[in-house]
Amino acid sequence: MKNHISFSELKIWNECPYKHKLVYLDKVENFVGNEHTAFGTAMHYVCENAVTNEKTDLLYAFNTKFLEELKLLIEKKVEIKKDLVEAMKGQGKKMINHILPALKSRFKNFEVVSVEEMLYEPIDNKKTKFKGYIDLVIKTPDDKYHVIDWKTCSWGWDSRKKTDRMVTYQLTLYKYYFAKKHDIDIEKISTYFALLKRTAKSNNVEIFEVPNGKIKTKNVLNLLDGALYNIEHGKFIKNRLSCTRGYGCEFYKTEHCK
Repeated sequence: MKNHISFSELKIWNECPYKHKLVYLDKVENFVGNEHTAFGTAMHYVCENAVTNEKTDLLYAFNTKFLEELKLLIEKKVEIKKDLVEAMKGQGKKMINHILPALKSRFKNFEVVSVEEMLYEPIDNKKTKFKGYIDLVIKTPDDKYHVIDWKTCSWGWDSRKKTDRMVTYQLTLYKYYFAKKHDIDIEKISTYFALLKRTAKSNNVEIFEVPNGKIKTKNVLNLLDGALYNIEHGKFIKNRLSCTRGYGCEFYKTEHCK
C-alpha cells in the first residue's frame, strides 16, 4: 500500500506505467536537473519572498538561490552552460520586479493565506494520501480563495498547453484537496497558473485562470484511482507511444527499457 502519491508521480504514471516503475519502485536515477530547473527553483524562492515581505532584496535572493542550485548541479556532475547562466541572470533580474505588481494588478486587494502550503490529504476510500505543495494561496475581500502555481518558461504558453488536460489537472487536484483540508466550499476557490517568462519582451508575468468544474474533477479523481489500482496490483505496461513523443523518455533504448 502506497503512503502517498503526488501529481508529478501521477503524471509520470499517465505517461508510461513502466517508466513510473523505474523511477518510483526501482529507484533508477533519471533526470537530475539543469540550468532551467535551477532557474525555476530560484524564481519560486523569489516569489515566496516577494509576497511575504515586500522589503526583501529580491535580486540578492534570486542570485543567492540560483548560485546554490547551480552548485548542487555541479556536484552531481551536470555540465553547466555558462552563456545560458549569464543570460538567465539578466532575465531573472528583469523579471523579479514584475511579480508583485502582476498580482496586485490581477487581484487588486488581497491577503496572503499561505505560501508553499503542504497538502497531505486522504484519497477517498483509500489509505493512500495525496501529497502536494501549493505555491501561493490568497484571499480577496469577496471571501474567495485563489490557488496559484508559479511556472517558469521561455516566451510563454500557447493556448494548447494552457488547456492541456495533464498540465491543468495539477490545479484541479490542488483545488479539490485544499477544499477538503480546510473544509471550504469548493465553489469559493479559483485556480491560476502564473507564468514567469524569461525571454518575453513584455508581460513577463502572466496570470491566467484555469477552470476546474465538477466533470473535470471527477475525471482526474478517476485517473488517480486507476493509477493507484494498477500500481498496487503491479501492473506496469510500457506505453510505447510515449517513448519519443514530446521531449522523449530518458530511458528510451537504454539498458532499463529496450
